[in-house]
Amino acid sequence: MVLATERPADQGIPAAQWSLSDLAARILNDAHAAAMSRSTIFRILDEAAIKPHKSRYWLNSHDPDFESKTLKIAGLYLDAPRLHQQGELVICTDEKTSIQALEPKYLTKPLQPGKPALREFEYIRHGTRCLIASLIVPTGKVVGDVLPQRTSADYCRHIRHVARQFPEAKRFHWVMDNLNTHWSLDLCRTIARLSAVRFDPKQLRTGGERRAFLTDPEHKHVIHYTPKHGSWLNQIEIWFGVLQRRLLRRGEFSSKADLVRQLLAYLEYYNVHWARPYRWTYTGQPLAA
Repeated sequence: MVLATERPADQGIPAAQWSLSDLAARILNDAHAAAMSRSTIFRILDEAAIKPHKSRYWLNSHDPDFESKTLKIAGLYLDAPRLHQQGELVICTDEKTSIQALEPKYLTKPLQPGKPALREFEYIRHGTRCLIASLIVPTGKVVGDVLPQRTSADYCRHIRHVARQFPEAKRFHWVMDNLNTHWSLDLCRTIARLSAVRFDPKQLRTGGERRAFLTDPEHKHVIHYTPKHGSWLNQIEIWFGVLQRRLLRRGEFSSKADLVRQLLAYLEYYNVHWARPYRWTYTGQPLAA
């Protein structure tokens, strides 16, 4: 068990992961009297839930304020229903870039009993589009704009588009990551106009000054940034995963215009039939196994 949790290279094996044969050979070389078969090694590792053949990516955040920012975002989600009753909205927003309009070179063969659908591996590229989307946390509905690109001006237009949908809202809480378009001077100008506050570009020359302005709790529109490398805290990422599974992964698009049409059609379908708030349970505290 100890051997299986060490790197093969540290034991003189020029490989990136252990195989059962490598482990058996290493044990045999180290202790001839204690040789083990591959099946015995598998049984021992399986009982201990040690899986040398598996690995997962993880994202390490070096943000010194990771915990406080995480607690703030999680608390905002948990408080979203109460804020909604008071006329305040919690909104998660982000961009899904480089969505490819791919068309299979040959027709897909539909599934049959006992046989899955068969998709041709060759495809024709028709270009890409960008989706800027916002998830309304207390209702689960999504507002989206499909665009050729995602410049700062495009992002600001989307923010204004979402704000226009809720003229009665008293305050907006925007959750977003640390992308440069999310703290640009253009966004400061947009938030100032939407919040009806003074905008002085001379006082917003640095990133720190802009972030302080955008996160001012006195404004009608307040931005809450996820920690660096903590964009998984943004609920719109959950919906992007749904979109990927339901449409994009197996979608067939004959042109960029067809991709836009299908994206908007799915967005409307989702809002009518499936939109509901996510049951957020993460409080910001470390999860225990």
